[in-house]
Amino acid sequence: MVKTEHSEISTEEPWVLQDEIFDPKNMMEKLNRFADEEGLVETKKALKYAAEKHAGAVRKGSPYAGVIPYIIHPLTMACQAHALGIRDDRVLSVCLLHDVCEDCNVTPEELPFSKAVQKSVALMTKHREEGESEEQMDRRYYAALAEDPCASLVKILDRCNNVSLMALSFSRAKLTEYIHETESFSLPLLDTLRHRYPQYADAAFLVKYQIRSILETIKALLNHSGEF
Repeated sequence: MVKTEHSEISTEEPWVLQDEIFDPKNMMEKLNRFADEEGLVETKKALKYAAEKHAGAVRKGSPYAGVIPYIIHPLTMACQAHALGIRDDRVLSVCLLHDVCEDCNVTPEELPFSKAVQKSVALMTKHREEGESEEQMDRRYYAALAEDPCASLVKILDRCNNVSLMALSFSRAKLTEYIHETESFSLPLLDTLRHRYPQYADAAFLVKYQIRSILETIKALLNHSGEF
């Protein structure tokens, strides 16, 4: 037992891990309300479309919690964007739709949304061209993203959400790989977003702070894992 001024804290029992930080029903209701109040027509439509396309899909959670509904991922991204002050209908829609093409057998051109939304979703949908190595694919992919402020921002929010909970389900090897990938591609994209598109500078600063804090914490724990 560890004694504090007010209580005793047990160090023998494991922490209860929380895969679902926010309730999907509450996020859905909140985003629907924002869409109505702020005239976000495509966001309103994307909420319903994404929920239908991802219905029944799950994300792998921690060994303690099992699986969680996949829709939590895009909903959290859209809520984070809105909390960061983003009121752009295109950005919020792309947050909600960014995985639909890759995961639900839909082409960007088939999305019943504006050409601008289709373009950003297409940029976020990763595919390997013939003869490409994984590193070549990543370099091409991130270079294309950097030319589109909406796709860049949504990709950064995507990585932020994935990084935030990766310690719950990733193996040590996967954690190491994801940290290297984030530092090699995602953080440089974030810096490009911050400097090239000043309208997103404040949001980029806050997201970078979150991502970098998580990475440094996990790296420290991995470095000293023999002591835990």
